[in-house]
Amino acid sequence: MHKTVVLNVVGLTSSLLGEHTPFLSRWMGGGKLISISPVLPAVTCAAQATYLTGKLPNEHGIVGNGWYFRDDCEIKFWRQSNKLVQAPKVWDTARALDSSFTCANLFWWYNMYSSADYAITPRPMYPADGTKIPDIYTQPQEWRSRLQDELGQFPLFNFWGPNTSIRCSQWIADSAKWVEESCNPTLTLIYLPHLDYCLQKFGPDQNLVAKDLQEIDAVCGDLISYYENRGAQVIVLSEYGITPVSQPVHLNRMLRQQGLLNVREELGKELLDPGASKAFAVADHQIAHVYVQDPFYIPKVRSLLEATEGVAYILDNNEKSTHHLNHPRSGELIAIAKPEAWFTYYYWLDDNYAPDFARTVDIHRKPGYDPVELFVDPQLKFSKLKIGLTLLKKKLGFRYLMDIIPLDASLVRGSHGCITEQPADQPLFITKQTHLLDSESIQATDVCQLILKHLTGG
Repeated sequence: MHKTVVLNVVGLTSSLLGEHTPFLSRWMGGGKLISISPVLPAVTCAAQATYLTGKLPNEHGIVGNGWYFRDDCEIKFWRQSNKLVQAPKVWDTARALDSSFTCANLFWWYNMYSSADYAITPRPMYPADGTKIPDIYTQPQEWRSRLQDELGQFPLFNFWGPNTSIRCSQWIADSAKWVEESCNPTLTLIYLPHLDYCLQKFGPDQNLVAKDLQEIDAVCGDLISYYENRGAQVIVLSEYGITPVSQPVHLNRMLRQQGLLNVREELGKELLDPGASKAFAVADHQIAHVYVQDPFYIPKVRSLLEATEGVAYILDNNEKSTHHLNHPRSGELIAIAKPEAWFTYYYWLDDNYAPDFARTVDIHRKPGYDPVELFVDPQLKFSKLKIGLTLLKKKLGFRYLMDIIPLDASLVRGSHGCITEQPADQPLFITKQTHLLDSESIQATDVCQLILKHLTGG
């Protein structure tokens, strides 16, 4: 098989390529760029599962970055077990064709306990004292300490949150080279998330993200040159395009005001109680799975959603089938936002009753995706001093709460999730193996076969 490397440059679109991406623009000139018609929802976990299986969400089961686990009566985001993806992966197919084939999966999602030969992914430690310690999961297991001894501790706090920076994508790139030197995989999948964060903060304005584009271009340039010098074919792709937004939509607040959503009070704060609610929304960028636990209320909930400003349309059972989201993990109804809108997870009606985790970076306790975690509260006086004192508490072994995240959803300027129609706003696929491309655009489900064609020579 032909050695192949896939760089997943999250958020990259043809509209962002130009003066701030000199290497990628030059490299692309020797190949071909085509657009990818994204899967619905156009979010990380669903897109990656589709790329790696060639299947749609109703087949592989990844209906979003998170969903309501009905047996547990709990909303869970960012699970890591590969067992949740209910279809064979590209590496399974390739290995069946060639028993000598090996695959390294570096930071693509659902990267734990898979059949890939090699894996690295974030896996923080959560000691009983409430702290969060950066760490990784690796396959083989002994890589965990070796990698961090040689490259330094995985920079978790640069991976997500208000302190995101190129440092994290650079660490991932360095780990990819480390794996290449160690075991020379046939297929290497590399996740480079840097653009995802600045584009959600500022929107796709090249003037505001010029530095970030230059930084990720440099990382890509170094990786592409490195792998091509080792005889590898390189694919550059992305999962979705991020478009401007200006309207946060609070579906759960609306459902609560209508008496359909229940909360539980704990220590003077409110927690969403999905198991006791007639209806609630699991917000995920520009899509929301709305779970209605008594079918009697479905018509009422649909009517309320359709009347909500910022909602473009609703998928019921028939429409879910049309959009390939007819899976038991999906909500009874699915709300899709208008292009300028996105859905928050907020369910409290008074910020004084917001749960303590609302003002922190806490991707697992929040019952929905929260891009506001990318910001430090602009109303917080002496924020650097507060952060410094909180970190001092951590170093001294005291319990601490890094409650610096605002509750102002209007700060977010970019989002994704719904289907973008303009090719310039769609995810892209770039390769120098132009003989493998016979059109100017492909479906998200075609990516799996295109990777296989690169491996086998078509």
